[in-house]
Amino acid sequence: MINTKLNNFEWLVRGKSHHFFQKKMNKSNSIKFSHHLIPDTNITNPKYVVKMKFGAHLYGTATPDSDVDYKGIFLPTKEELLLGRVPKSRTYSTGREESRNTKKDIDIELYSFHYFIKLACDGQTVAMDMLHAPENMILQKSQIWDEIVKNRQRFYTKNLKSFIDYARRQASKYGIKGSRINAAFQVLEILKKVNPAKKMREIWNKLPRVDHCYDVAPDPNGMRQYQVCGKTFQESATIGYVIPIVEKFYNDYGRRAKLAAENKNIDWKAVSHALRAAYQTKEILTENTINFPLRTADFLIKVKQGKLDYLSEVGPVLEMLMEEVENLALTSSLPERVERKFWDLFICEKLERELF
Repeated sequence: MINTKLNNFEWLVRGKSHHFFQKKMNKSNSIKFSHHLIPDTNITNPKYVVKMKFGAHLYGTATPDSDVDYKGIFLPTKEELLLGRVPKSRTYSTGREESRNTKKDIDIELYSFHYFIKLACDGQTVAMDMLHAPENMILQKSQIWDEIVKNRQRFYTKNLKSFIDYARRQASKYGIKGSRINAAFQVLEILKKVNPAKKMREIWNKLPRVDHCYDVAPDPNGMRQYQVCGKTFQESATIGYVIPIVEKFYNDYGRRAKLAAENKNIDWKAVSHALRAAYQTKEILTENTINFPLRTADFLIKVKQGKLDYLSEVGPVLEMLMEEVENLALTSSLPERVERKFWDLFICEKLERELF
């Protein structure tokens, strides 16, 4: 059974006095800021599946200026479950909405049991990171968490969509290969010869399949999708919708490539996250796991701090890594999709045991 005796967030602050700002519910059922102290009655004896240290401290990329992030998973109450009011997440922070966090701030995000399983089934990076957190990052856990971790490979698929897509978007944004702009030009050349009212599906077989332009996994509704230099379009999109988006990339690319060559206007934190996502995807595809802290942590810290030259030291690494990861995904023996029926049954069994 899960230990429920700890006071509200006592496990995080370790006896220190921190003023948390409660957040009001938004449309997604997570919680936005409201500046007052959280009373103990706001979360009454929640049943936690797991609580852990997260972010840069997990990855091994923390610097003296890094704030502290925590993640957790909670079970809903019987009332929330029966009334269909289970929130996706609950989020708290010591920081203020109008300013960036400092190293003294603490961010806490708690996912509901149902929502975490969905995130993991979708291959979301936050869920995959949590599933591989080592014991020294775990502050509290239950038998349920041990069972989830034991079966975490059931979440692995060759698509690992969120990992690959995020890294690819960054590679496209700052990429240095001329083939990117050439690929965009090829697509525009075809699109501009077609009636803008037509749908992408009507010219689907005429679209080029080259580096940086290719088919990607269908959306959740089975709609075919085509990607141009990191930008994804459904087959139902009109030609008139797609052209200005690809044109903008084509026009902006030259300007960004020039700035990247001068190490200017680069979002180094985003690039370091893209590299991290690519390294972690490679580990899953080659070693069937992710190891924390990351072996490449020292390199990622230098990237995040902007201490390396993008054109010669960062861009080529990201380009080659993405090419390697995409090839590994194509030849992987991992399944195409998660066996959701297993996890649906898992959720039902655990909730029945814990709540009824």
